[in-house]
Formats: sequence, structure tokens, C-alpha cells
Amino acid sequence: MIIVCQKCSTRLQIDDEKSPNRPFNVRCPKCSNTISAGPANPAMEQSALAVGGSPATDHPRFEPPTARAYEPATATVSTGPATNDETVRMLFDLLSKGAGQSSDSKARPAWDKRKALVCTSEPHREVVARKLTQCGFHVFVAEDTRQAVETMRANKMDVVLLEPAFDPAEQGSVFVIREINVLRPPQRRRLFFVLLSPSLRTMDAHAAFLNNVNAVVNIVDIEELQRIMEVALREYNELYRDFYSAFGLTAL
Repeated sequence: MIIVCQKCSTRLQIDDEKSPNRPFNVRCPKCSNTISAGPANPAMEQSALAVGGSPATDHPRFEPPTARAYEPATATVSTGPATNDETVRMLFDLLSKGAGQSSDSKARPAWDKRKALVCTSEPHREVVARKLTQCGFHVFVAEDTRQAVETMRANKMDVVLLEPAFDPAEQGSVFVIREINVLRPPQRRRLFFVLLSPSLRTMDAHAAFLNNVNAVVNIVDIEELQRIMEVALREYNELYRDFYSAFGLTAL
């Protein structure tokens, strides 16, 4: 059993045969911090941070351990009449809100914003986060593998958007996928997993099935991400409408 000190990141090796079958405390020999430990959790053993092989899980960082919450730039509010484009956009938003909610599922409270985690390469982070914010999500932006995994553990995400080029030096996409794959079926059904691909066709259901994701978006279509997400989530919620109704769940 390996125990990591939360204060100084010192790793302690404890013989599994000698460790008690109940929670116990160990004093760190380096900083004297008290470390709480216990029997290994099978789910954690399969998770990304326990697999090893990634520098992100072996060395302490100076940046925050979780992803930063996205704060969109403050836009200038126009007091003049709406243009044709603005009018069409307002009508589209109203129609999308009305069509996306099934009468059989509970309405999501206004204060309970859907959470989305963005795991993409740096050139695409800003635009992806902005488009998801326009969809009404509370957006978190991960800059590396550690932030992505820790944020998924600390927050119940509704949507995870992953690009294969995310943190390639530390195999970021592999660790994010592993973290999602160890979720129990009820948890996985409540997570909408989107693959941002440089080659696959947007909304290709067959490609999504082969890659074990809920939707595929081609990088060239990022500017249309808001509408793509609205359509994809509406179809997903319609698919699980009876499931939501039976268990009294809100739609994603």
C-alpha cells in the first residue's frame, strides 16, 4: 500500500499484510503530518491517479490541484434596438429552452447550473469554454492531467469535453478516459462525454459508439459548439426520458 502525505507529498510504502483492515493514522517521517489511511478501494485502484505512469501524479505542483472556473470576459451591453442577428439568436434560445425539457422529467432549478469540464489543448480552451458558458454551463478549464482528474473527483460533472491532444506529455486524454471508464453505470449515464476530434465527423453516431463517447464534434465546427451541444443534449435527454421519469431525475 502506498500512502501519500497531503502536506509534503512524501510517498510511504506500507506492507499490505501488516496494515490493519480498518482506517488508521500514520505520521509522516518528513514533516510529522498525520496521514489518515485505510483499506484499498477497488474503484480507486482502477482510477487514473492509481494507475501510475504519469508525471502529473508523482510530483507536487505550484498551480491549484483542480481546474479553474471559467470567467467570460465582460461584454459591453447595447441599449439600442436589437439587430436581425440578435433577434434570431434570442428566438433560437427561447425555442431551445422550450423544446429541451420533457414534461415527464423534473425541471432543473435555475440555481443548479450544469457543470462542464474542458480538457483541450490551449488553442481551443477559450472558445470551447465560452461556447459552453453560452449554453448555461458552469465551466471548469483543466490545464493538465492532474487538474482534470482532481476536478472530476471533487465535482459531479454533467459534461466532459476531451480533445486527444490534451496534455500529451502526460497522456492526459488516456487518464481522463480511464477516470470515466471506472464510473458505475448509474454515474456514467449522468455524464455526457464529448470527443473533440480533428478527423471524425461532427455528430457521427457510429464514430461516437466506437470511441465510447456520447457525441463527436470536429474541431472545425467549434464555433457551432453551442448549437451542437443543445441538439446533442436534447436527443440524449429524450433517449433517457423514461429513465429520468422513473427515478425522478432532472434532465442533463
